[in-house]
Amino acid sequence: MTDGSAAADDPPPTVLAVDDEPDLAELYEVYLEDSYRVRVATDGEEALSMMDDAVDVVLLDRRMPEMSGHEVLRAIREDGYDARVAMLTAVEPDVDIVNMPFDDYKTKPVSREDLVALVEVLLYRAAFDERSQRFFALASKKAALEASGATDNEEYAELVDRLRAVRAEVDETLDVLSAEDAFAEIAARSD
Repeated sequence: MTDGSAAADDPPPTVLAVDDEPDLAELYEVYLEDSYRVRVATDGEEALSMMDDAVDVVLLDRRMPEMSGHEVLRAIREDGYDARVAMLTAVEPDVDIVNMPFDDYKTKPVSREDLVALVEVLLYRAAFDERSQRFFALASKKAALEASGATDNEEYAELVDRLRAVRAEVDETLDVLSAEDAFAEIAARSD
């Protein structure tokens, strides 16, 4: 896993922290500024104005006046940005999160260690293919719903089915890659 540091030539990853509580947004900046470039926005419009292809991770509050985190997330995805997005919110997850296109969901408050670990995990996942990223996003939603006790409904059951299907695809891909690696090793030994 990355520790957030970059090679001497590479700029550090960029994190956009979005929270309508300025003190909290600034705290996230303090937590992360030693290892990352941090941009801070205190509302949805400001967040979208700061969004560009350089942003690697977005930490997004869900409940904000004027423009909700869900609306900001939708705009980020519609604009084609490929940043990893974590909903970082005081809102307990419910089945409404199942179809939201985020990568992780954390309930506030979060410690410095938790926030740094979240960013590191999201940056690590960004290196994976789209199918693996989809698997991680679904697994995060499943964990969030289980933590909040929102598992006795049709949406949760559908989420579990989608997770199983993606897991099977990922496992199949890994099996094929493992077989290719095995053949490559055999070919290398016989040369």
